[in-house]
Amino acid sequence: MTTYRLHYFPESGNSYKLALMLTLCGQTFDPVWTDFGGGVTRTTEWRATVNAMGEIPVLEEGGQRLTQTAPILLRLADRYGRFGGQNDAERFEVLRWLFWDNHKLTGYMATYRYLRAFTPSPDAAVLAFLRRRLDDFLGILNGHLQDRAFMIGDRPTVADISLMAYLSFPKHESGYDLAATHAGVDAWLGRISELPGWRSPYDLLPGKRLNCYI
Repeated sequence: MTTYRLHYFPESGNSYKLALMLTLCGQTFDPVWTDFGGGVTRTTEWRATVNAMGEIPVLEEGGQRLTQTAPILLRLADRYGRFGGQNDAERFEVLRWLFWDNHKLTGYMATYRYLRAFTPSPDAAVLAFLRRRLDDFLGILNGHLQDRAFMIGDRPTVADISLMAYLSFPKHESGYDLAATHAGVDAWLGRISELPGWRSPYDLLPGKRLNCYI
C-alpha cells in the first residue's frame, strides 16, 4: 500500500485538489503543514529539500516527491482506476479542461483571491483586471455546464476535481456568490459535494491559517 504525505497550506486550492482526490479514492495521507505565509517556500533550504520549483503542494509517495497538480491527478486516476477518461475522446477532454483550468480559472482565481483576501492593501486596478477575466472564465464554465452533470458528461473526472477547488472555499474570500450569479456552476458544485467521501477544503486541510483581511 502506498503511503502519502501531502505538503500543503490550508488556503491552497491546488492542495485541496490532491487531498480530495486521495480521499475520494479511499486513500489517506499524512498532512505536512507548510508556512507559506511566512515565506518558507521561497527559502533556499526548502527548495533544495522539498520542491525546487518553490511551489505547494508537494505529494510524497514512498521516497519520491511529486509536484504540479494536474499530472499528479492523472497519475492517481490511472493508479486507482477512478475519475479518468474512459476512451480517447474523454481523455482528450480531460486534458483540455485541465490545461484550461491551470492557465485560466485556477491561475486567475488563485491570484485574485489571495490578493483580495490575504493581503492588507491590494491594488484596486489589479483586482479589477483579474475580476474581469474571472467573470469571463466563469461565464464559459457556467455555459458548459448547462446541459451536462459534470465536465465530461454524466460522471465526474479529474477535470471536475481540478476546476472545482478554488470555487469551493468560503464565498467571502473571493467575493463571488455563485448561487446568485452562476447557477450552473453552483449546481455542479452541489453535485460534487454529494460524492461519497467529499469533504470541504478547510475540513481536509487543517492547520494555522493565513490572516484574512475581509
